[in-house]
Amino acid sequence: MRRQATILHLDLDAFFAAVEQRDKPSLRGKPVVVGGLGHRGVVSTASYEARLFGVRSAMRTAEARARCPHAAYLSGRFDAYRAASRVVMGRLREISPLVEPLSLDEAFVDLAAGDESRHLDLDGVTALAEQVRADVAERTGGLTASVGAASSKFLAKIASELAKPDGSYVVAPGTEIATLDPLSVRTIPGVGPVTAERLRRIGVHTVEQLRRLDLLELTSLLGTAYGTSLHSLARGEDHRGVVAERETKSLSVEDTFETDITDPRVLADVATTMSRRVSERLRANATSGRTVTLKIRHHDFETHTRSATLAGPTDDARVIARTVTGLLAEIDTSSGIRLLGVGVSGMADWVQDDLFPPDDDELAAATGSTGAATTLAGEPDIATAGAVPRPLRARSRWAPGADVVHDEHGPGWVWGSGLGRVTVRFETATTGPGPVRTFDAEDPSLTPGTVEP
Repeated sequence: MRRQATILHLDLDAFFAAVEQRDKPSLRGKPVVVGGLGHRGVVSTASYEARLFGVRSAMRTAEARARCPHAAYLSGRFDAYRAASRVVMGRLREISPLVEPLSLDEAFVDLAAGDESRHLDLDGVTALAEQVRADVAERTGGLTASVGAASSKFLAKIASELAKPDGSYVVAPGTEIATLDPLSVRTIPGVGPVTAERLRRIGVHTVEQLRRLDLLELTSLLGTAYGTSLHSLARGEDHRGVVAERETKSLSVEDTFETDITDPRVLADVATTMSRRVSERLRANATSGRTVTLKIRHHDFETHTRSATLAGPTDDARVIARTVTGLLAEIDTSSGIRLLGVGVSGMADWVQDDLFPPDDDELAAATGSTGAATTLAGEPDIATAGAVPRPLRARSRWAPGADVVHDEHGPGWVWGSGLGRVTVRFETATTGPGPVRTFDAEDPSLTPGTVEP
């Protein structure tokens, strides 16, 4: 633990939705929901206007539509999100070389490693937090951030939560316990509904009440590792440092299907495609893995994982596919599979070559994969596979929210599409709300494009 509040945590407010509101003037001040739009889609981010109606991240999109039917439901534009994230992370690296990104919209910064470390008294940190917020808003075209600072990563993250939205909060050294005590136990990372209910049954609702439990009580209730962790966090104890380059511990891909899959051969095809994608990512990162994991979710949302550990690390798609389809063969899929995932962990920076690697024909025979249900992009294709449901990833180029350009009307975004038509609102971040026009979906004057903020 540090004597000064030298760890800063920044969290961009409702990030994906905020980028959409920034780039689409007609949506500013209105409910916006970004995520999967199918009947099994899940909300990724909801604007604060949508949250007033009870819409939350990880909520099924169908439920979100029922709660807030008048919101704009968009599929997301990750190029725009990455561009904004690069600007923000660049600003943080101006403060210190020790920046630990947790996601596109969230990062820790070790202020003590920066050039301005001599100015890190309470007033100096408070001023720096406000300056960072102002700079982020200016450089990103109006995105807001919540910034917290404290003597540990845990408390800095708590501080940024207390600052939401669009604020800053610095936990003064010596006030850590006073800051934590009145908060709900759900504030502590990792305390979900199940753990909160267990604690509620013994009369624990706040962090102060949790702190008053001794270590033996907590470990008896929650297990040694988890109980010990909560015992420390309730006292504000967190000795983790900011790590500029976090080690990759696993790589995985997964898909949720529009309709449940029961055919083992179709599932083997999908798993083989996923294995190729995992292999590509491993090779792109110059790494390999020793443990192959299959993740499945049944029709009733029951989720299971199965793993197999190889003799040595690999990045070979054929080895991964052979392993994962072997795991898949042990599972009863007759009731329907709604989600499938393939992952590799136990990472290494070297590969144990297979002395007798299978060729593609041998792989197909071993997995039962026909190879006929893939497009040039390597994704299952409903047109060639008959009964193969297309993963949710395979979106139309006219997905709601996508950027487009018209030869006559200029840049805009997809308002909606269907029945062979596409409706576009022509506006950008700098034009103000624009007009809406409808076109034939095959109109050669309309093309996908990138709209600069």
